[in-house]
Amino acid sequence: MKFIIDDANVEAIKNLYEYFPVEGVTTNPSILAKSKRPPYEVLGEIREFIGKDADLHVQVVSKCAEDMVTEAEEMLKRLGENTYIKVPTTREGLKAMKLLSSKGVKITATAIYTPMQAFLAAKAGSSYAAPYVNRIDNLGADGIETVKKIHDIFQNNGLKTEVLAASFKNSQQVLELCAYGIGAATIAPDVIEGLIKNDAVTAAVGAFTKDFEGLCGEGKTMKDCC
Repeated sequence: MKFIIDDANVEAIKNLYEYFPVEGVTTNPSILAKSKRPPYEVLGEIREFIGKDADLHVQVVSKCAEDMVTEAEEMLKRLGENTYIKVPTTREGLKAMKLLSSKGVKITATAIYTPMQAFLAAKAGSSYAAPYVNRIDNLGADGIETVKKIHDIFQNNGLKTEVLAASFKNSQQVLELCAYGIGAATIAPDVIEGLIKNDAVTAAVGAFTKDFEGLCGEGKTMKDCC
């Protein structure tokens, strides 16, 4: 599973890149609005930091397909050809996906709540389909099972589209999809941090340190002990 950061806070992105094996950044209009900065200013900083070859996913805002295409062309011009254009999986969105995919544009189909949406987006040429795990749960359905079903549909129909699971509330959801072989997940910084937090691990490391210092002295490590 490819781990992607779902955030537009440049400092948070830099911090996560320093410690975790993450491989790109996704944004959406709501995430960009939280920065309270001009969108291209923020996105330009993210692109500069992660590099031109890393995955950057940015969403169109237009409502009709032709305007989505025009918007996508501007985004690609400013942010580079390796930018994935996020397109909502609506009627107009499907049309835009077909138009963009015919031009070789990388597409991430977003706002997916059902397997049929994902299937249609894949048939329309999307590279990724992004179902909302937690939002699906909040509607009374099963987000994890929906994502698994989408993955199976892609596999069973020989589609090259990968699942980019989104909208997580905890690390257990990520683990379940990782074990199932889902292609990618875009995860908020706090959930990414939760992937490694474990009181038992912290206690074990503390005990190791205490025992070693009892043997060699406070502050000593294998670098400077006898």
